[in-house]
Amino acid sequence: MSRKILIQLDTDSHASTFDSVVAYDSGMDALLSHAGVTPENVTALVHGAMFTRGGDDLKNTAIFIGGSNVRNAEMLLKKVTECFFGPVRNSVMLDANGCNTTAAAAVVYAGREVDLAGATAVVMGATGPVGERVARLLAADGANVVVTSRSLDRANEVANTIAKQTEGGSVSGAAASGPDDVKALLANAKILVACGAAGVQLVDEASLKSSSSLRVAIDLNAVPPAGIAGIDVTDKSKSIGELKVYGAIGVGGLKMKTHRAAIASLFETNDRVLDYREIYAIAKTM
Repeated sequence: MSRKILIQLDTDSHASTFDSVVAYDSGMDALLSHAGVTPENVTALVHGAMFTRGGDDLKNTAIFIGGSNVRNAEMLLKKVTECFFGPVRNSVMLDANGCNTTAAAAVVYAGREVDLAGATAVVMGATGPVGERVARLLAADGANVVVTSRSLDRANEVANTIAKQTEGGSVSGAAASGPDDVKALLANAKILVACGAAGVQLVDEASLKSSSSLRVAIDLNAVPPAGIAGIDVTDKSKSIGELKVYGAIGVGGLKMKTHRAAIASLFETNDRVLDYREIYAIAKTM
């Protein structure tokens, strides 16, 4: 049997050592890492994966797309999949900056604490790639999602895009420029997920405690200060009254299990494309 080879395509100037280590921990025999990959220079790399093995052996070569810029990685995924034709293809996974595995793990934990169908969920910082994915997954499972930004126009733009592309619950936008806005948003919410930039507090402790309806709060920021005040980075289903809280590292265990399982699954067949929906399905089985 051929060795299992993962081809790491990274949009940054240096390929992520984090993604490289996880690849080996997922059972790879070999890892070929390429940095500075763009839609303009990726074709030859993909053809090298497609045309060196044939038939059932194609499944033993797979592609991982990473990098710190998720939008660039999304363009790279589009170009990679356009290189495939008929049965001549390799399985490919996108998890730039951990966007898909992090979002999937957060929503799985939210669903373990609250029935997502019909629940009101507030996603702070939802205009970023992780927040947008969290909102999409929550809505697909029937939640009524409110996506926030400091700019109402930007929040509405993201909400409208998600609503057009997702069946299930509702999606709406809202501005969250201060504690009064946050308290109003949380008044009837059951779920809160903070996906803001590192080191930026989005919800103060008073706002968090002001909601009697809130049942789960998840902060995906690992850099002090916390995105949600009162949540420690290591919290995992910690009780604060009737509220269950999770910090970034608390979510991280499931994120890592999902990441490893997703990579391993690439080698089961040669035609998988793992983006946020597919990775969420894997996270649910962990």
